[in-house]
Amino acid sequence: MNALADPAYLKLAHHIPPAEWALMHEDVTAIRALKRARNAIILAHNYQTPEIYHAVADIVGDSLALAREATTTSAAVIVVAGVHFMAETAKLLNPGKTVLTPDSRAGCSLADSITPADIRALRAAHPGIPIIAYVNTSAAVKAEVDYCCTSANARRIVEHAAHAAGTTTVIMLPDRFLAANTARETEITIIPWTGACEVHERFTEADIAQVRAQYPGVTILAHPECPEPVVAASDFSGSTAALAAYVTEHRPARAALITECSMADNIAAANPATEFVKPCNLCPHMKRITLANIRHALETMTETIDLDPGILARARIPVERMLAIP
Repeated sequence: MNALADPAYLKLAHHIPPAEWALMHEDVTAIRALKRARNAIILAHNYQTPEIYHAVADIVGDSLALAREATTTSAAVIVVAGVHFMAETAKLLNPGKTVLTPDSRAGCSLADSITPADIRALRAAHPGIPIIAYVNTSAAVKAEVDYCCTSANARRIVEHAAHAAGTTTVIMLPDRFLAANTARETEITIIPWTGACEVHERFTEADIAQVRAQYPGVTILAHPECPEPVVAASDFSGSTAALAAYVTEHRPARAALITECSMADNIAAANPATEFVKPCNLCPHMKRITLANIRHALETMTETIDLDPGILARARIPVERMLAIP
């Protein structure tokens, strides 16, 4: 196929020059053939680059959407175009399938900010209080908690966990900003941890003021991993899926996404009528995933995600509890 005639390029033409796409297309074509040969699918997070998101991914979305979809696939092989905890979550939900990560070094500052020992200490200090782990945690941490949550369902999980335990307090970790922003939406008392996302914690209230001054009438959409003043100064806050849905539904003439840079590129490709301004920050971990290493993963069937059976069995419970809550 002529590279420029590829249907995927219709969405990418405004973001990837023809010469650059021609170089990418060899990997794209190879990946598509390998998926058929391996009975494989690719799950891609919203922070993946447009050529991955639009040209080779089978399922795209935020962490909650990817977790839900991972439970329904009939594919034998799952390639997770995202960071390591996402690949672990896919393995938790598909223990009998082969789950591949294109680069095991694709980590997460949030996942690195807390350990299983920290969870055990929290439980000892707050007996009877349910512990909720953001999905941005390792499988070993998930194995120690009661529920998981994502930014899309944090308030619902907090309220469900508190009511189920007959308490008005929960522990929520590891993102202190997600905990604080969730606490603004509920009457449940939230005890936070000290972690933060290295992408979102860098945004400031001054950044929001500068965008508004530079682009009058702009609609500002912020992820709830941002500091509280940033979220309060924005027009809308939500998970990456909620941010995408807001743009599709409301069709703002001009928007600023206060989150990871590729998110704006991917939404812009699907919403060409909206002009996007980009006061964004790059996630160095997400950017470790490339077409080249996705292709290599499928060619060599590496790197596989393998979890200790005991950790897998225990970590699966809080994830399944989360998925069971509408």
